[in-house]
Amino acid sequence: MVETFRGQPCIRLHAGNGDTALVALHGAQVLSWVSGGRERLYLSPKAVFDGQAAIRGGIPLCFPQFNQRGPLPKHGFARNLAWRTDGAQAGEGVTRLSLHLTDDERSRVWWPQAFAVRLDVVLSEGQLQVECAVRNTGAVAWDFTIALHSYLHVDDIAQARLQGLDGCARWDAVADVRSVQQGPIGFAGEYDSVFASALAPLQLHDGTHRLDVAQSPTMGQTVVWNPGAALCARLADMPPEGHAHMLCVEAAQIDTPVHLAPGASWTGWQRLRA
Repeated sequence: MVETFRGQPCIRLHAGNGDTALVALHGAQVLSWVSGGRERLYLSPKAVFDGQAAIRGGIPLCFPQFNQRGPLPKHGFARNLAWRTDGAQAGEGVTRLSLHLTDDERSRVWWPQAFAVRLDVVLSEGQLQVECAVRNTGAVAWDFTIALHSYLHVDDIAQARLQGLDGCARWDAVADVRSVQQGPIGFAGEYDSVFASALAPLQLHDGTHRLDVAQSPTMGQTVVWNPGAALCARLADMPPEGHAHMLCVEAAQIDTPVHLAPGASWTGWQRLRA
């Protein structure tokens, strides 16, 4: 059933243990995931809900371009458009919501390619998985980059630690330095790094809370981002202290664009487990 959240149509999913997820049709964006009575995602209280702008927080989909790595608007256009859905399906402890976006006059303003994207939000007890499938429906090959730009809630970013990327190649985008990660990651100030993805799930430790973060092998990079106090203060859709309560851990395929021949498909996912 469609409900309204801050003026936008959304669908709420339920798991048998009381866990819930809220998904906006705008951008096919997960806005909330409550597991074990705790909100696991960060949604900015100053996020814009006008049906056009990107929503700050939750799990935005960056497609068909990540960040400003190309000629399109930052992070592409998928997060700025309304998606279609046939509603949620529940069974055997799993609730699945499928949303669809295809090329039309809106997308062709930015990008001339013919495509079909399906995004599945899969809620089960203690777990949320977001799956994305991309298909080339045209007669011409094209490339894309993609990320699930997940904003994870933390009580205090200064106390948070992210484990599991030890030994992975890292590009520090703030300092423009390449290295190999050594040990767990802590946060003090602006942090923006792209890692080669790890084989095993990552663990986000937030006080006494832990969240496991896994991604498909088709997502070759993991982006870790926190704006820090100075940059956060310049973001109109974030409160000044917002950086202290969020950490983006993003499943991404951005260093090497995905090449899709006519009729070809690609799939990728991120799984969050409380």
